[in-house]
Amino acid sequence: MLSRAGAWAARVALGSGKRAVSASTAAAAVARASARLAISSHLPLQSSAVFALASRGTALRGFSSSSLARNEPDAAKPESAKPESAKPESAKPESAKPEWKNLRPAGSEAGKGPVPPKGGATGPGTGAGAGAGAGVGRKAGRRTKPLPPPEPTPRWQMALAWTAAGGTAYYLYTRDTGPAPHEIDWVKFESEVLAVGEVASLRVVNGTQVEVFLRDDSELVANRDEYGPDRPVYTFSIGSIDVFERKMEGAQRSLGVRSEDFVPTAYVDRTSLGAEVVRFLPTLLLIGFFVFVYRRMTSSGGPASQLGSMFGMGKAKVRKITKETNIGVTFKDVAGLEEAKVEVAEYVEFFKDPERFTKLGAKMPKGVLLTGPPGTGKTLLAKAMAGEAGKPFLSISGSEFLEMFAGVGPSRVRDLFKQARTEAPCIVFIDEIDAIGRKRGSRKMGGNDERENTLNQLLVEMDGFASSTGVIVMAATNRADILDPALLRPGRFDRQVTVDAADLDGRRDIFKVHLKNIKIAPTGDNAAVSADELETIAAQLAKLTPGFSGADIANVCNEAALIAARTDKPGVDLGDFEAAIERTIGGLEKKSRVLSPKERRTVAYHEAGHAVAGWFLEHTHPLLKVSIVPRGSAALGYAQYLPKDQYLYTTEQLDDMMAMTLAGRTAEAEFFGRVTTGAQDDLRKVTRMAYENVVAYGFSPAVGNVSFPLPQDGDMVTDKPYSNTTAKLIDTEVNTAVSRAYARAEAVIRDHREDVERLAEALLEREVIRRDDIVEILGPRPFGDVADVVPGPSPLSPA
Repeated sequence: MLSRAGAWAARVALGSGKRAVSASTAAAAVARASARLAISSHLPLQSSAVFALASRGTALRGFSSSSLARNEPDAAKPESAKPESAKPESAKPESAKPEWKNLRPAGSEAGKGPVPPKGGATGPGTGAGAGAGAGVGRKAGRRTKPLPPPEPTPRWQMALAWTAAGGTAYYLYTRDTGPAPHEIDWVKFESEVLAVGEVASLRVVNGTQVEVFLRDDSELVANRDEYGPDRPVYTFSIGSIDVFERKMEGAQRSLGVRSEDFVPTAYVDRTSLGAEVVRFLPTLLLIGFFVFVYRRMTSSGGPASQLGSMFGMGKAKVRKITKETNIGVTFKDVAGLEEAKVEVAEYVEFFKDPERFTKLGAKMPKGVLLTGPPGTGKTLLAKAMAGEAGKPFLSISGSEFLEMFAGVGPSRVRDLFKQARTEAPCIVFIDEIDAIGRKRGSRKMGGNDERENTLNQLLVEMDGFASSTGVIVMAATNRADILDPALLRPGRFDRQVTVDAADLDGRRDIFKVHLKNIKIAPTGDNAAVSADELETIAAQLAKLTPGFSGADIANVCNEAALIAARTDKPGVDLGDFEAAIERTIGGLEKKSRVLSPKERRTVAYHEAGHAVAGWFLEHTHPLLKVSIVPRGSAALGYAQYLPKDQYLYTTEQLDDMMAMTLAGRTAEAEFFGRVTTGAQDDLRKVTRMAYENVVAYGFSPAVGNVSFPLPQDGDMVTDKPYSNTTAKLIDTEVNTAVSRAYARAEAVIRDHREDVERLAEALLEREVIRRDDIVEILGPRPFGDVADVVPGPSPLSPA
């Protein structure tokens, strides 16, 4: 029977013998043959299943064997492996059709001859897929693809399968197939079991349950033989062992049993696997939950994926930028920072052409520190350097070194430079380095400072015995004054590049960069804005934004586009940019903040006092706009000025600025005979300026030519670098300077009382007054106008 099945499988697998097939196909045919053999010969199901599984394993092994066979040389290939062109379709003889007799076991279908395969075609296949089942509806000459490998079973399915298998095995192992003991109580046990003398022994389980074993010849139960000698027949519960022992002793003595004939009692502690699992189930579930969360975090690329384990917390979370992952920012995208770009571009040139410098004996600089106010473009400059260098760029924030665990910061510094050394030559950028670079020894309290340990490790890595070669460290900070001196010395940060707010030309260049992405509304009949018009718009906006940083300018352009889109305009015009600038300076317009007529009049005279004082004092900045529209959280009005690009100030200039700042409060007192809280911000600014004049600049003859450091906002002042007598003198001089500025403002307001009234009434009528309106009301400025400060068309006016 087996030989007939093998012959059947071979003939089906090999067809007419014209083409060889893979071992996997033949083995699959053998598996099918074995199944048919089992059916026809009535073999046991287990034998056929084993044979089929074995054949299936052969098929899997044959699949890999056939895959390897395809890589053999052409000379060793069988006839079937040759290209199809070697055997044209018309060259096949008609006699190649297989003989279908005796291909199935005798008696498989009574009364019928051999049945050809279903699918229509009865001839053999002709392509590379010819073989077992070649005639099952396949087109002649079509190459059949090998079966793909089975997909791996998901882990959760594997875990579920193992859990089910373990539970089934535990159930089969622990289930009790014998009869269960009868549940009785103590009264029944004493009167019906113990009293008749049928008890062979007792067993106390876990101090709470008593199992009763009867004599072999006991007739208390009909099925005594089913229990056997090792199975209890009765069971009952007890409160405590002491009570049970007293009851047993009393009951047996009352029955006249001697002490040596008492029923033997055994005490056992029994624990089942199920009880233990239940006892530890909460702990197991908790551990499983943490394992599940950890696996999900590590597999999803989250923050924990870089930990790997608890010890992996020392790994630095570095963002790596290479040529393949370039962020698309170059020096062309950086405007208004020409001097800083020159300094940084030299590092890029050193990377691209090191021989140009090394042949003269120059060495690669160790580091560069970018300092400056927030939003001036320090990080943007670092991104541009990453895009231009063409070398690996490793970026990390200073705060990412610090964790709640001690020792993590230094470990991450070591790991950062370890990665940098493997990528050398490369650039390491540490943003906001003041998070770990503060001056050491500033802590007034004891204890370990993780920040100092991190800084020490950074100093060693940058310039120590094991310092890195080919690694340039680039850092950025807003507070260079608080950095440790050891961090700033040459050999660590060789260069300190100051990135200040852009001047007028720089702001114009920054606007030109951002305006390229803004759709500007054309003027007149023009279909598009020309390059000259774009230059003019950028120049006007630069004049409207004195003191703005690059981030502020980018925000202004974006806000202008949003304002234009809010009203469905086809393009962004100058009015949208003005509204965006006002929002950046004073905040969002508060239309819901409705002032009473009295408050509105007070605000108008307050702002008119600022404007008139600034117009008629020589050393103040030219006025651009005055508004009494409420904005932001507290501003009820504001005046916008155009400061000059000036870096040195005299006492006369500072006195005029202080007088202009106090002119709003002076106007309130002059016209209403009272003052309000609206001048709070003015008083704060004047007080700060007065302290700077006396303490920092040495402008007070009484204090002398000395300079003391002023605390920055947020700094905790514990002691002063001068005596109490000097502090009292400083306070007196500051009060005198503020009083002198207030008197100067009063004189200006009295001399130009009518001008203040005209300007205030115009503000009440229009709410916003621009430079041209101020010229019309107050006349030309005696000390020069905006055109004297910046050449070209004046802002807020047609070009």
